[in-house]
Amino acid sequence: QVQLVESGGGLVQPGGSLRLSCAASGSIFRLYVMGWYRQAPGKQRELVATIISNGNTNYADSVKGRFTISRDGAKNTVYLQMNSLKPEDTAVYYCNLRIVASEYWGQGTQVTVSS
Repeated sequence: QVQLVESGGGLVQPGGSLRLSCAASGSIFRLYVMGWYRQAPGKQRELVATIISNGNTNYADSVKGRFTISRDGAKNTVYLQMNSLKPEDTAVYYCNLRIVASEYWGQGTQVTVSS
């Protein structure tokens, strides 16, 4: 059974930075996609960024140039470095892992951008 544990959320002022971490425990195969999604109040969950096991990345247009997704394969951990944060980035951020036909979600971590 795979478990995802997120950390790093919090309250930050506009223009500030945060780094989210997601550690995966359990059986992780060599081929996978890990990513971050977010859900703001009253809105649908949306893709933020993904990273494939070969290192390829993908970003939502709204975060390109501000957010960076990376991974540490040895630790089965994915990171989301968020810079130049805006109030509209406020949401619950969820870690996601896809391995073949299986999909796993973290419990979510709140990110609030406010002055």
